[in-house]
Amino acid sequence: MSFFAVFVALLIEQIKPLPRSNFVHTNLAAWLRWVGHNFNAGRDHHAAVVWLITVLLPALLAWGVHVALGQLGVPAALAWDVVVLYLSLGFRQFSHYFTDIQQALERGDELQARSLLQQWRSVDTIDLPRDELLRQVIEHALVAAHRHVFGVFFWFVAFSALGLGPAGAVLYRLAEFASRYWLYRAKRVGLPQEDKLMALAVNTFSIIDHVPARLTAAGFAVVGNFEEAVNGMRHDARLWGNTNEGVILAAAAGAVGVRLGGSPGQNLEREAAASPDGDAGLDLPHSGGNTDGLAPQLGHLRSLVGLVWRSVVLWMLLLALLSLAKLVG
Repeated sequence: MSFFAVFVALLIEQIKPLPRSNFVHTNLAAWLRWVGHNFNAGRDHHAAVVWLITVLLPALLAWGVHVALGQLGVPAALAWDVVVLYLSLGFRQFSHYFTDIQQALERGDELQARSLLQQWRSVDTIDLPRDELLRQVIEHALVAAHRHVFGVFFWFVAFSALGLGPAGAVLYRLAEFASRYWLYRAKRVGLPQEDKLMALAVNTFSIIDHVPARLTAAGFAVVGNFEEAVNGMRHDARLWGNTNEGVILAAAAGAVGVRLGGSPGQNLEREAAASPDGDAGLDLPHSGGNTDGLAPQLGHLRSLVGLVWRSVVLWMLLLALLSLAKLVG
């Protein structure tokens, strides 16, 4: 059933994507803000309470609804899974800016591309060289693809196999959103209790994302240049401060032969933000060097799109085979 749920959700999302400013991210931000205001008094255990209420409780509720609807029949439970996946998984939740930037560069409107990247990543793009502009677009799009598609996919499939329905998708999406939201709050408000929430949310999501990040990187290796991707995962993942993102970026760089990363002086730090668009908060720590490969070029954007789609097809085929084996068995 998980294969059909993912397939239908992705199909609907391609036909009717959520808009940039959508009710999901707006309500998620309001939910986290309300829980933090009412349950966080600054003590150490309050941070854990807030995280459990904002992330784990909705995941349990999603499972409970799945079980309840399952009593009415498989179609009802499947429909619920599709709804949850549609709201938490999909290319269009991150690809708006990427597509617009790519189109702007293809028609030679670099000023528009810079403006769009500034909106997307909340950084000053005025003095960025063209290859640095392309590098930031590629890196941010890769991490966004993982968090919006592959991470949700892997957690949904794992929990669904255990009979927990869409609980995994909800857990991953809320844990990811909470890590961005509390990072933003800690920087903006600067209160000790916000710092505790930020540290807990970021560290917990890093644990949750450990295996999915490596599965995403493995998929890029299989559908791209396998040898170079594996070599990148081995030697270049630590160029980035966040090793989960580093594994993904290093594998993708090797898979398509593009040079990613840069010295700390070449990177522009940006603020994480839980915006309604849901993308501005992806935080890429400074990298400490470059991967091998060609300097980023416009053609690499098209290669990136192909790499991501081939990886989606790969994992969907594997899921279909597992589902078929389960039915036959």
